[in-house]
Amino acid sequence: MTSVADQISGPPLAAEAGVLARDASAAAPAMVRPVASERELRLDLFRGLALWLIFVDHLPQNLLTWLTIRNYGFSDATEIFIFISGYTASFVYGRAMRDAGFVVATARILRRVWQIYVAHVFLFTIFLAEISYVATRFENPLYTEEMGILDFLKEPDITIVQALLLRFRPVNMDVLPLYIVLMLFLPLILWLMRRSADLTLGLSVLLYAATWEFDLYLSAYPNGFWAFNPFAWQLLFVFGAWCAQGGAQRMSRILASPVTLWISIAYLLFAFFVTLTWYVPQFSHLMPKRLEQWMYPISKTDLDVLRFAHFLALAAVTVRFLRKDWPGLKSPWLKPLILCGQHSLEIFCLGVFLAFAGHFILAEFSGGTGLHFVISISGILIMSAAAWLFSWYKHSADKSGSRAKATGGNADLAGGGA
Repeated sequence: MTSVADQISGPPLAAEAGVLARDASAAAPAMVRPVASERELRLDLFRGLALWLIFVDHLPQNLLTWLTIRNYGFSDATEIFIFISGYTASFVYGRAMRDAGFVVATARILRRVWQIYVAHVFLFTIFLAEISYVATRFENPLYTEEMGILDFLKEPDITIVQALLLRFRPVNMDVLPLYIVLMLFLPLILWLMRRSADLTLGLSVLLYAATWEFDLYLSAYPNGFWAFNPFAWQLLFVFGAWCAQGGAQRMSRILASPVTLWISIAYLLFAFFVTLTWYVPQFSHLMPKRLEQWMYPISKTDLDVLRFAHFLALAAVTVRFLRKDWPGLKSPWLKPLILCGQHSLEIFCLGVFLAFAGHFILAEFSGGTGLHFVISISGILIMSAAAWLFSWYKHSADKSGSRAKATGGNADLAGGGA
């Protein structure tokens, strides 16, 4: 089983915020108001897709893993997830900051950070118990080493403290700490965007450049550094927030240009050819040595510019051909993906458990490609069923009058909460 730094495509995370919008015609000083009249299902769709890709990529190599986007380009679902997280967080809490003020909006953001932190601690605890039980029950200590909890078993007192400080994380648990840190800085990001969204994005680019120039990073326990460097990944988060605050609308002419489309397609084909040389050694001699020396390594930890550009190309092509009013978004075939995207925090945590359970079954029982396929599909079905259950419960609670009301933006209109 590979680590989240190598496999996750992403991700991210955003749970339902459940806040209501005030009068949509009110003026928004200095900050561009996101325009939305109905739920943005495309965000839900791709966030749900990212969750499915995360789960499949966390399993040992099998037939379905070849269907994930990381095998055909530089980026993966991590970029999708972080971008959508920045977009929805900016949409929801940006309106709250405009309508209720900086202090109230910051309090709500910190409450959301606390909820994500609690979810991370809960996931960490259950994940440790799950791995420890399997390793002891089946007398296979390799599980503890492979899943990255060997240091916990050696020094549990120190490791627990480091885990609470987000410095120690088992395999596949790197996304939530990244999201927690990014959300902690969201009040400052939104405050700056109220004055100038473009300047805020420019400052984000400068921080990203400084990260590469001065090797900025956060250390991890017992050694090394964070699998996802927040100093670098903040660029994608802030870019998503910038798009939500009118940036996407201002880029509409550029995105509609045929030149942009063909440049994006050319870059995607180039990335596909490069990744093809990773799996087909016979093609490696076609890569110019100077180009290889310039490109490699393509860092996921520090969000290599090639990965960021690949995501932008994918987004440009997607927006061009997948319109907001595409009838397929209402198709029952896409409903499971959309529901998973609407309950991303819960589904992400469930996916981590299912991925280890699937890894354990594949390691202990020999079933070949057929068993790999059954486990992958079963995990996706379980995640979809859980998302349907969460959605059913939420709608039942809404009908009984328990919907929470607060001043701010409507998360549903943004395609989910923050």
